[in-house]
Amino acid sequence: MHDILVLYYSHRGSVRTLAERIARGIESVPGVQARLRTVPRVSTVCEMSEDHVPDSGAPYVEAADLDECIGLALGSPVRFGNMAAPMKYFWDGTIAAWQNGTLVGKPACVFTSSSSQHGGNESTLLSMSLPLIHHGMLVMGLPFTEPDISHTQQGGTPYGASHVAGAGGNPVLSDAESRLAFAQGKRLANIALKLSRP
Repeated sequence: MHDILVLYYSHRGSVRTLAERIARGIESVPGVQARLRTVPRVSTVCEMSEDHVPDSGAPYVEAADLDECIGLALGSPVRFGNMAAPMKYFWDGTIAAWQNGTLVGKPACVFTSSSSQHGGNESTLLSMSLPLIHHGMLVMGLPFTEPDISHTQQGGTPYGASHVAGAGGNPVLSDAESRLAFAQGKRLANIALKLSRP
């Protein structure tokens, strides 16, 4: 059984919901399983640190997760058109993996959630792609053969699955957002399996 890492940071639950739906899509493909992981918050107080184990949800990501996966789905909420600081902080600390070529040639995709329809979803997806490209990953999006890309009135872009949570931070995905997240996970799993074969 091959693992695909679903690495996310979620503040209000929307990105976590997307991650879980992407994981379902991954696990719809025989021979692969999703490995859900998160990153700790970044404190504004230098002396403060997060517990070693999260109170709830996925465990924190470790270097071995990057090494052992055959693909990666990366998610973050929108922060002024960019990924959230905790996720950026994690990637800034992956120099050893970059030097070792840990992720080179592995497929990846990105996903996000914003509070408004024009809150920076696409620029956030693109910003999350940058460290993956530098790591030598093969970044993939969602093709327009997915009908929901052309018809959704909520989230969903060719750059990756997305969700519009509204000002209240509603983590419930629309039907189209849910289908696109599932499709993205399934597509990632199929591509990762093909690329992992000798």
